[in-house]
Amino acid sequence: MKRLAKVERELQEKLKKQAQRYNKSYPGEMVHVDTKRLPLLKGQKATDKREYLFVAIDDFSRELYAAILPDKTATSAAKFLTEQVIEPCPYQIDCIYSDNGSEYKGGVNHAFAVACFENNINQKFTRPARPQTNGKAERVIRTLMQMWHEKTEFTYRWHRQKE
Repeated sequence: MKRLAKVERELQEKLKKQAQRYNKSYPGEMVHVDTKRLPLLKGQKATDKREYLFVAIDDFSRELYAAILPDKTATSAAKFLTEQVIEPCPYQIDCIYSDNGSEYKGGVNHAFAVACFENNINQKFTRPARPQTNGKAERVIRTLMQMWHEKTEFTYRWHRQKE
């Protein structure tokens, strides 16, 4: 029994060493962003417009910014970045890390790319079909949905916005 426990501990230590983890060295070095389509409110029809949860989380400090916006467009993503992240953020953001969604990636006139350029923020993107590489944003969305959205019954958009 003791030998089995020792082997298990050694295996756990080996797995910890093999895990490829990284730590950013200062706030703003990299901020992860992502978007989630929110579930229908009580009484809403499937044909009604859906709202979207935008999140940004700093890789170093884990400081979180979130907002509910009416659509998942580049304009909404740019508005979220400038008004909900950059303005209240106490430090300079060097890099934004996102998936390849149309709200974050596009041509030279893409609203989100322009907002990043105007604020001297570099953009990095996950590899296609690899959401785990943006795991911090994915996980914070999952936690918000579990601890906030699933525990409260929302009937009005303003109620969900307020909460």
